[in-house]
Amino acid sequence: MTRIQYIKNAAQAITVEGHSHRPKRREELGELSIISNAGIITDGDRIVFVGSDVEAQNFVDDMKADVNIIDATNKIVTPGLVDPHTHIVFGGSREQELEMRLQGASYIDILKQGGGILYSTTQTRKATEEALINETSKRLDRFLMHGVTTIEAKSGYGLTVEDELKQLRVAKKLNETHPIDLVSTFMGAHAIPGEYKESPDRYVEIVIESMLPKVVEENLAEFCDVFCEEGVFTIEQSERILNAGKKLGLIPKIHADEIVQFGGAELSAKIGAISADHLLRASDEGIKQMAEAGVVAVLLPGTAFFLMAEPANARKMIEEGIPVALSTDRNPGSSPTESLQLIMNLACLTMKMTPAEVISATTINAAHAINRADQIGSLEVGKKADIVIFDAPNFQFLQYNYGVNLVETVMKDGKLVLQGGSLVG
Repeated sequence: MTRIQYIKNAAQAITVEGHSHRPKRREELGELSIISNAGIITDGDRIVFVGSDVEAQNFVDDMKADVNIIDATNKIVTPGLVDPHTHIVFGGSREQELEMRLQGASYIDILKQGGGILYSTTQTRKATEEALINETSKRLDRFLMHGVTTIEAKSGYGLTVEDELKQLRVAKKLNETHPIDLVSTFMGAHAIPGEYKESPDRYVEIVIESMLPKVVEENLAEFCDVFCEEGVFTIEQSERILNAGKKLGLIPKIHADEIVQFGGAELSAKIGAISADHLLRASDEGIKQMAEAGVVAVLLPGTAFFLMAEPANARKMIEEGIPVALSTDRNPGSSPTESLQLIMNLACLTMKMTPAEVISATTINAAHAINRADQIGSLEVGKKADIVIFDAPNFQFLQYNYGVNLVETVMKDGKLVLQGGSLVG
C-alpha cells in the first residue's frame, strides 16, 4: 500500500486542534478549528500536513513521492472517533430484559433476580477465549464502520480471578490483531457475584488481594473502574478498590451516580479519577468538585435512552466547567449499540448539547478520558493518522441527519480500513 495518503479538497476539515495538553471546557467545547477546502496528508501512520488544499498540493509536489489521492469533495473530515467507555468483551445477550423493563422492572430489580450483569457473567464464564474473540471482533467491525478508531474495553463480566483475566486477555489480543486500538480497564468490581451475595466485603478483598495483582503482573489493564452505586459497591468499598489500584499503577475511573444520587461524583474528585461516567443523578456539589478536580465526565445518553431514564444534565456540567466526553457504553443489557453516531445524535436531542460540542466530546475530550490525547483525538501534525471522512457537507449535518451512518472512509494508522462504507480486507 502507498505510504503517503492525500485527502483532497474536503469541504471541511474539523481539526479540533490545540487541546492535546488538557481537555476542552465550557465554550471551548464548541470551538472546532474548521478549515474549508482542506487537504490532509499522512505519511506512514502519522499526519504530516493539515491546511488548505492549495497548500496541501504544494506540499505533495515538494515530497516527490508516490501518493494515493482520496477525493473528499463535498465531504467533511474529522479525527477518528474515540469511544471511552465500553463493556465490549462479553458472552451471550439480554434481549429478554427489554420486555421486562417495558413491564416496569427496574435495572436493580432485574439484577436482584439474577439478570443484568449477573446473567452476562454466567454467559461470559461459559464462553471460551476463542468464542469471546470471535464475537467481540464482529462488534469491533461495526464500531469501525461507524467511524470509531479507538475504544476502551472493560472487564467485569467474569467476577472470578481467571474469568476477569480471560476478558482482559481477549481485549489485549484484539488490540494486537484488530484495526481498532483497544485500551483496557479492569473492572472486577462490576457487581457482587451471587456466590458472595451474603459476604460482599469478602469479594472486595478478592478484588484487591487476588485480582488486581494478577492484572498488573500480566500488564492487562491501564485503568481500574468500579460500579459505585446503591445495591452494588458502597463509597467505602469503591474507595478501597480504586486506591488499591492506584498503588499498583492503575489510573482510577468510576461508574458514578447512575441510578441514585450516591456520592460517586464526589468520590471521583477525591481520589483523582481520570473520569467519572454515567452521572445521571450527580449532585450539584459533586459536579462542582469534579470541575475543580478536572475529572472528565463521560456521559452515556444511549444508556439513559435505552433504560427510559432522564439523561445526565450535560448543560449544567458544561456550564460548571467539567470537561465532557461521550460514549456508547456498549454492553449487553443497557446500551446494545455500536453506533457512536447515534449517541452523538442523542446528545443533541436529549441533553441539548450542540453539534460542535458533540464532536469535541467524541474526539479530543474522549481521548483525554482514556489518557490518549497526545496521540489521537485531533487532526494535527505528528498525531496518529486516525481519520474519518463523512458523506456530509458540513459538521452540523451529522446531527441533523440522525440515525444514519454517514461514514464513507476510515483511515487507521495511515491505512485505509474502510472505503465506500465497506471494510477493506
